[in-house]
Amino acid sequence: MPSATSDLLERNSDLSNALPKLVPRKRPQPRSRNSNPPPETPSLPPPPPLDSINFVEPSRRILSPRDHKLFLKSPTYTLVTSFIFTLSDSVRDKPISSINTSTFDPTVTSILSILDSARDLLQQHPPEDNGGSRFGNPAFRTYIEAFTSHLPTWHTRLPLPDSLPPTGLTELVTYLSHSLGSASRIDYGSGHELNFLLWLLCLNRLGLLPPPVFPSLVLRVFPRYLQLVRQLQTTYYLEPAGSHGVWGLDDYQFLPFLFGASQLVGHAYLRPGSIHSALVLEDEGGEYLYLGQVGFVNSVKNVEGLRWHSPMLDDISSAKSWAKVEAGMRRMFEKEVLGKVPVMQHFLFGGLIPPADGMSKEEDERKEDAEGVVEEGQVVVMKDGMKHVHNPNSWGDCCGIKVPGSVGAAGEMKRAQGQGLRRIPFD
Repeated sequence: MPSATSDLLERNSDLSNALPKLVPRKRPQPRSRNSNPPPETPSLPPPPPLDSINFVEPSRRILSPRDHKLFLKSPTYTLVTSFIFTLSDSVRDKPISSINTSTFDPTVTSILSILDSARDLLQQHPPEDNGGSRFGNPAFRTYIEAFTSHLPTWHTRLPLPDSLPPTGLTELVTYLSHSLGSASRIDYGSGHELNFLLWLLCLNRLGLLPPPVFPSLVLRVFPRYLQLVRQLQTTYYLEPAGSHGVWGLDDYQFLPFLFGASQLVGHAYLRPGSIHSALVLEDEGGEYLYLGQVGFVNSVKNVEGLRWHSPMLDDISSAKSWAKVEAGMRRMFEKEVLGKVPVMQHFLFGGLIPPADGMSKEEDERKEDAEGVVEEGQVVVMKDGMKHVHNPNSWGDCCGIKVPGSVGAAGEMKRAQGQGLRRIPFD
C-alpha cells in the first residue's frame, strides 16, 4: 500500500512541465542616432598674412539664387559658421559677470568706446515729429549719415596694423556702417546684426581679436551693441527687416538666442520654461543674453503672454534642456540666416571675407537694365538689389509691404497715454 508521501511525489512529478519556460532577456537595442544632428563647429583658420589680402570696398555679391548656392559651398561660408559657433562655444555655461572687466584686451576696450560714441551721437539727432506714425522715423537717415562720417576717425582708436592700406580701413568702415540698419528703408534685422559680427571677424582676420578674447566679445561687446540697437529701434521706430511676424523668433535679433542658449547649457536650476517667469527674467536677464532678449521682447509688446505675441519662443520653452535649444538655434542660424536669400542678399564680401569664384558683381548688375525685362512673358524687376518676377495682380505685397515694428506701436501708445504700456491680458 503506497504511503501518502509517495502519492504526493507522484502527483508532483510533472510540475517542471508546468513552469514557464525561461526566455532570455532581449539585449538593449542601441539608440538610433539623431537623424538631424546639430551643426558642428568647424575649425577657425588662422589669420592670413596681411600682404596676401586683396583689400577692396565690400559689396553685395549674392544677387541671385545661383550666387547663394555658390556661397553655401564656399570657404567663406565655413569661415563665418566657424567664427559664430566658436564664439558661442566660448561662453558655454558662463554668465556675463564671469568676465573680468579689469583685464580687457585693448582692442575690446576700443570697440566698447566706439559703441559708446555711437550711442552718444543719438542725443544730437532726436526723432522728428512723425504725426503719430508707427513707421520708421526719417531722422534715422541723418543719424546713420553722421555715424558713417565719424567711423574713419573712430577706427583710429583701434590698434590697427601700421601697414594696413587705406582700402583696408574702408573695408572695416563699410561693415560697421551697415550694422545698425538701413537708412533707405529705415529698418533693421538679423542681416544687420550679422554685419556687426562680420566687422568683428574682420578684426580677427587682422590678428586683433584672437580666440582667448572671444568670451569678452560675446558677453561684453555684444551686449553693448544690443543696448545701442535697442535704443535705435525704440527711438526711430525701425521697421523689422524681413519680419516673419508673430510666428518669427524675433522681429530684429537672432544671435542673443544662440549665444544665450549656449550660456545656459548645464545651468543648475534655470530651464527653458523659466522664460515664462517675470521674476526670473528680471533677476537673471542681466546675466544671460537669452533671458535678456525675451525680457526686451515682452517689454515692447502690447499683448501679454509669450504664446500670444511670440509663439515660437513659447514652443521652444517646452524643450527638455538648454542643450536641445542651442542645437536648434545652430540649425536655425544655418537655415534661417545664412540659408535664406532675403537675408543673405545684403551680405557684403571684400578682401577679408572673400566671395566665391563665379559669383555675380554688383557693378555688372547695374550695367544691365533689369527694370522691365521680359523673360518668358513675365516682367522681371530689381528690388533691393535682387531680381524677381513682378506680379502686379498680387495683393500689393509683391515687392514687399512696409511693416511697422512693435516698438513703434508701443512707443506711440506710451506717448498717447503718457504712462506705461497698457497690455491686453489674453491669459
